[in-house]
Amino acid sequence: NIPFDFFDAHDLNTARDSSQEDSIKKQLAQRMCNSKVFVLLLGEHTKYLRKFVLWEIEQAISKKMPIIVVNLNKYMGIDSERCPFILEHTLAIHISYSPKILQYALEHWPQRHQELLEANDTEPRYYKESVYKELGLL
Repeated sequence: NIPFDFFDAHDLNTARDSSQEDSIKKQLAQRMCNSKVFVLLLGEHTKYLRKFVLWEIEQAISKKMPIIVVNLNKYMGIDSERCPFILEHTLAIHISYSPKILQYALEHWPQRHQELLEANDTEPRYYKESVYKELGLL
């Protein structure tokens, strides 16, 4: 069992037309203000989702939120084929899809993110195989 709660920022009333886009973005922004970490589940088509996903990523970056990119295909690094371009060049941790490594990232990444920001180091990161081995994932 994982000792943390997720709030799906996309659990909103579905917009039926484009006139509600501003309203949805306002609701998403409010939810992001109440979040400590931005977790992006990276699927097969995430790279091409522009309307809200890219906007959310830009908001997380501008708010200097720790970003955890979770590769649903269990890739342990930066998956250039699926990752939105902006996150290939932004301070974020890229992990495989696993509750143990996600919990590890949630516990360790926010502090490391802050240290790297203070050092003006904004390169994307991923955990070495040794971390996955330590967690019993390899």
